[in-house]
Amino acid sequence: MNGTNGTTNGTGPTRVPPPRAWAAIDLAALRANVAALRAKAPGAAFMAVLKADAYGHGMVPCARAALEAGAQWLGVATPEEALALRAAGLGGRVLCWLWTPGGPWRECVAADIDVTVSARWALEEAVAAARAAGRTARVQLKIDAGLGRNGAQPADWPDLTRAARAAERDGLIKVTGVWAHFSCADEPGHPSIDRELGIFREAVDRAADAGLEPEVRHIANSPGTLTLPESHFDLVRPGVAMYGISPVPQVGAPADFGLRPVMTLSARLASVKRVPGGHGVSYGHQYVTPGETTLALVPVGYADGVPRHASSAGPVLVAGKWRTIAGRVAMDQFVLDLGGDTAEPGDEAVLFGPGDRGEPTAEDWARACGTIAYEIVTRVGSRVPRIHLDGR
Repeated sequence: MNGTNGTTNGTGPTRVPPPRAWAAIDLAALRANVAALRAKAPGAAFMAVLKADAYGHGMVPCARAALEAGAQWLGVATPEEALALRAAGLGGRVLCWLWTPGGPWRECVAADIDVTVSARWALEEAVAAARAAGRTARVQLKIDAGLGRNGAQPADWPDLTRAARAAERDGLIKVTGVWAHFSCADEPGHPSIDRELGIFREAVDRAADAGLEPEVRHIANSPGTLTLPESHFDLVRPGVAMYGISPVPQVGAPADFGLRPVMTLSARLASVKRVPGGHGVSYGHQYVTPGETTLALVPVGYADGVPRHASSAGPVLVAGKWRTIAGRVAMDQFVLDLGGDTAEPGDEAVLFGPGDRGEPTAEDWARACGTIAYEIVTRVGSRVPRIHLDGR
């Protein structure tokens, strides 16, 4: 991370200051993860899910790497994310699914983005957008198979599919997909899984009865891709698994599925000092030094995405050992008690990574904070630069 770049002003090399903190993104690992996941569903197309800035990993570089590894589709939540992919020059098939009334429907139709429709109001906006853009809108219909979020209720599905077919006959839309989302696929054996698969299959049949012939039918998210081959249909939509995080840690770690974590989050120590016993540490003095010791200051905090719930719990690798955050996580920093060990300002503190160097993983942080690894990587804030390592 230290070093210089070339001469920029005729007076010699310009020094590049080392970052305060950084998230190293291993694109070679991401490509390998895509290959491993594709092998789990060899008969299905692959959609790389890139919502929330690729789960905090950097949407555009990750999209390019996924396409290089054979992904045929890109998936995002919001239309703004989809339009950002197009603005970055990424072609191919893109699906977005989280819409509100008055959203940029026309812009997405004009940009050849597949838009999700879960209700009649959304179908009407897609049709209006097609007229305004002067081109056929590509539409995917979503059924609520039991998750209770977006998607048409089964009772409303016949009306929605008939209306979609009427708009298709008029040349205003083309229904390219029918899809749904599991509620409990990360709990293998949960009774909802078979029930939701049944509702989805019925929705596919009813769409066919209405005269629709979608290109792709899909319901498999990351856990579905890894553990439910019967859910693969025409396309799978891995999200967190593509970034090397197990969606079913109770079943297996990433390596058990042939996956490798993509993000390593590190920072440079900002301060190292000796303090006496009985010294309070951070707000509220939740931690008081038990004796004379060395404190190290890590310059990241909850404004950078370090959960405040990691107070007195989060694990960090410094000087070859795991340390636990001493006291409360503050907005911009937290403290480690190094005990009798030594370190220097500028030394690396590794919050999480693949674990190769003995560092904690995102899953270790999730357990420490009472959350899931999805949240740990996704919440890393914009003050932390992403450094994309190609590895080729």
